[in-house]
Amino acid sequence: MVLGLTGPFSEARGRSMRQAAELAVAELNARGGVRGRRLDLRILDDSASEDVALRLAQQLRDDPAVVAVIGHLTSGPTLAAAPVYGGGDRPVVLISPSASSPALSGRSPHFFRVCPSDLAFGSRLAQYAMRTLGARRVALIFMNDDYGRGIRATFHAEFTRLGGQVVTEDPYLPSAGAPEPYLARLARAGGADALVLAMPRVAAELTLREMARLGLRWPVLGGDALSGIETLGPPAEGIRVATAYLPDRPGERNAAFVAAYGRTYDGARPDHRGAGAYDVVQLLARAITDVGADRRAIRDYLATVGGARPAFEGVTGRIAFDSAGDVPQKAVVVGVVRSGRLVTEASQ
Repeated sequence: MVLGLTGPFSEARGRSMRQAAELAVAELNARGGVRGRRLDLRILDDSASEDVALRLAQQLRDDPAVVAVIGHLTSGPTLAAAPVYGGGDRPVVLISPSASSPALSGRSPHFFRVCPSDLAFGSRLAQYAMRTLGARRVALIFMNDDYGRGIRATFHAEFTRLGGQVVTEDPYLPSAGAPEPYLARLARAGGADALVLAMPRVAAELTLREMARLGLRWPVLGGDALSGIETLGPPAEGIRVATAYLPDRPGERNAAFVAAYGRTYDGARPDHRGAGAYDVVQLLARAITDVGADRRAIRDYLATVGGARPAFEGVTGRIAFDSAGDVPQKAVVVGVVRSGRLVTEASQ
């Protein structure tokens, strides 16, 4: 029995997703598999590319051995590929652990995700900036892609609704390197109460290094794409990150997962991508146990999780799908980097 697994596994951000999925499969097989059959992963690297994702989607959908697919990790490839998985004579279900674009809601009846959308992340960051940090004037630098634009729009809407002012909104240009001109201009204008980075981790690391070089000490916040930034060292100390999962989340199930992940991967800690992938594998195993390995039966099972069927209690929390394949009840928490670890902010 085969599950497809696709994401940018040649990149650091894909490592936790792949490792956690492999851990979940190993645990299931050690207990006898699913319905007495061994579970295997067909792992394909999409390079975070929409074009590659389209090709892989058709390959996985047309493979009769594949009963469901876990992926993609990022929103762009997922938006491009979701209709492909749901097309053809034998559509196959796709479940993403971390693709958060609001445009994915209802994209296909065969698409589900176990993470909140950017509507939740941007709003949570705005509320935290206003109510916890006491920020009134905020600057924002965003990656001009689905993720960056989503965080930018939802943060701006909620922060201004609460009475705050977004003083600058600048697009991050990877070809230009560190955004020194934006930071210098903001400093000359008197700075800001906080800086929001709606961008991937690599771009955020460049920004933080440049801030350190310029001696700028504004509080910095970002979305879950910054997960892993705690490994940067001193420039990342104190950074706040909005995410659907942190390793110190309470509960015996999560504690066992974090411990097993650390034992298997040399003391590493899982991020939201890994925890989400782990939950997806376990959820699919539950579906196959209950209704078998037929693709349509699996899809129909998932559509009732949290409705006609009980919600699934995973390491990331309660998974209950709505009619759009979303998990609207999933909470977003804010973590803070302390001594090289991303931990739950105590003020929540």
